[in-house]
Amino acid sequence: MTTAKDIMHSGAHWIPAHETLDRAAQLMREHNVGALPVSANGGQDRMVGIITDRDIVVGCVAKGHDPSKVTAGDLAQGTPRWIEAEADVNAVLEEMQTHRIRRLPVVENKKLVGMISEADLAQHLTEEQIAGWAEKVYARG
Repeated sequence: MTTAKDIMHSGAHWIPAHETLDRAAQLMREHNVGALPVSANGGQDRMVGIITDRDIVVGCVAKGHDPSKVTAGDLAQGTPRWIEAEADVNAVLEEMQTHRIRRLPVVENKKLVGMISEADLAQHLTEEQIAGWAEKVYARG
């Protein structure tokens, strides 16, 4: 059985909710990632959301806001989604499809251990699995 841990990329990084979006962009550049889970109260114990590079551009910069004054917590919205490391890859696909998300944090023993992105799916899944996932995630709703 292929699990979330088998297809994730490890070394995911948190950003505390109180950090500014310019710091988030710097962390994304340093770690060559496009998304960061946002943690409550500066700790890495509870995820309150996830922000992406696109969120920073569309939700802050394009609206004329200063990314050095807007925090990650200000931008994180909705109910955070994640998957257990030992979950089957079909559960990963279901979670991403149901919630129409492109990145999924992976947790083990309540700790962030990795992230699954579109690139990870492309490297580890069949063309049929990827096509089905893309159809559901990108479908106009």
